Amino acid sequence: MSDENKVHAEVRTNFGKGFARRLRADGKIPAVVYGHGTDPVHVALPGHQVSLIIRRANALLDLDIEGASQLVLVKDVQRDPVRQIIEHIDLLVVKKGEKVVVEVPVVVTGESFSGTIVTVDVATIKLEVDATDIPQNVEVSVEGLEEGAHITAGDVTLPQGATLADEADLLLVAVSLPAAEVSDEAEGAAAQPAGEAAAE
Repeated sequence: MSDENKVHAEVRTNFGKGFARRLRADGKIPAVVYGHGTDPVHVALPGHQVSLIIRRANALLDLDIEGASQLVLVKDVQRDPVRQIIEHIDLLVVKKGEKVVVEVPVVVTGESFSGTIVTVDVATIKLEVDATDIPQNVEVSVEGLEEGAHITAGDVTLPQGATLADEADLLLVAVSLPAAEVSDEAEGAAAQPAGEAAAE
């Protein structure tokens, strides 16, 4: 783990919305550390540093809590729905070599067949992976795929050491024709018998 993920955490004993607002005004983020049968520890984190780290999905932090190192996984980030300010972070204690289930973003690559559109039904996929080796994303290629093609969770090539924690038939991506084209084709098919009858 790089040094940029090493974060000094201040243990806090005061709670409540008013105290949390004062923390955020001081550039800090309230957080709670839990897991592995330990009592939850309430901490304050440096806002700017942590905001940069958690831009990545499933970020790992190496917390310094009163001189003790604690590896944690960012499990939940609560934001103000209007201002998008980070209000609170939930941090799960993890150990090296431990397996965790995480949601990893699905990134679509390539271009489907000309005239078709690609629809992403599910933007993340659940994987069981090593806590210290969580992939940033998984890629699925739609290169050259034609109308009617679809990609399920079971079709994805998983990173080494990862296993699928979703249903294999979970639909991730589908390739189809634009609605206008489908409508035109349907109208054409409906009109065909009448045209044939007129010719006869």
